[in-house]
Amino acid sequence: MSIDAQGSDLDARAVSRLPTLSREERARMLTLPESHTTHASLLARLPFSGLVETAPPPTPVASAGAALRVVAWNAERGRHAKAGATLLRDSLASVFLLSELDLGMARSGQRHTTRDLASALGCGYAFAVEFLELGLGDEREQAAAADGENAVGYHGGALLSRHGLARPAVVRLEDRGDWFAAERGQRRVGGRIAVLGTLRCGGADITVAAVHLESHGDPEGRAQELARLLDAIDAYAPGAPALIGGDLNTHTLSAAHRADRELLRRDLARDPDRLRRPRAWEPLFEQAEARGYDWSSCNDPEAATQRTASGRGTLKIDWFLQRGLRARDPTVISAVDPQSGTPLSDHEAIAVTVEPP
Repeated sequence: MSIDAQGSDLDARAVSRLPTLSREERARMLTLPESHTTHASLLARLPFSGLVETAPPPTPVASAGAALRVVAWNAERGRHAKAGATLLRDSLASVFLLSELDLGMARSGQRHTTRDLASALGCGYAFAVEFLELGLGDEREQAAAADGENAVGYHGGALLSRHGLARPAVVRLEDRGDWFAAERGQRRVGGRIAVLGTLRCGGADITVAAVHLESHGDPEGRAQELARLLDAIDAYAPGAPALIGGDLNTHTLSAAHRADRELLRRDLARDPDRLRRPRAWEPLFEQAEARGYDWSSCNDPEAATQRTASGRGTLKIDWFLQRGLRARDPTVISAVDPQSGTPLSDHEAIAVTVEPP
């Protein structure tokens, strides 16, 4: 099932393997005008845009029992699949809401990182493409893989579950095409998404959503993206219990802050705690509450979720939002390899246990 930004059903298109584009087709896109019109035309006809790649767990468990332990994590390309799988396994969760996973990218060894993680965890999965990457990635990744070439070039989000996952769906939250322009330094076709599915828990069907909001946007834009997701969930499973988790990018900063470093310095000096407690500057929280979603019961209120090379950072950007559930034991999990101490992502993982009332 695919759901558009207005919450209307499109096609029920779950596939066992996503179609891909040739190297020549991807190269040709780089020669096209860098306009929103061109991007919209490309996105409308690309074969991945309404598809979800799915695979069942090797030994599916139809029901999760009385409660679900869930982890949400921005895996930053999924480069560290083996250590990442250990981190997720040690969380004792059975459902994983993941973002920033590569398929056929040089920077992550051309692997299908979703499938690798699912296999290591004994999970089934639902994976959808956020972006077709027309290059090797950001500036650092381009330098590291200067002589490389993407085999496929897909980058997206996924649900992983040890339980039977029903009705997988992708929701496209924005299609502005800002990343298609060369000025971003990382040319892409696509836009931010959420991946939805239904799990049976405690005698109830629960909607789960792995979400990733725009990092280069502003608070108002993120609120609009979340509103589209909430509309889509209402169309997908009206009134059902729901858990949303992922990278909401609630850094509180606007385009003006990014353009004017002095303005940013002054605003952070005025309230240095805003990066860790972003609610007052991010209207998506008020919007979620107005739609019946709670965030206070399912998140550690104090711990930041940014991971840096030197330790935990100052940003709280990863969140759960829940409707119609009881939530307990919210935790922030340090995303480091316990053997080497190497950071596995620029985000910590977050975990919570939920159950129907």
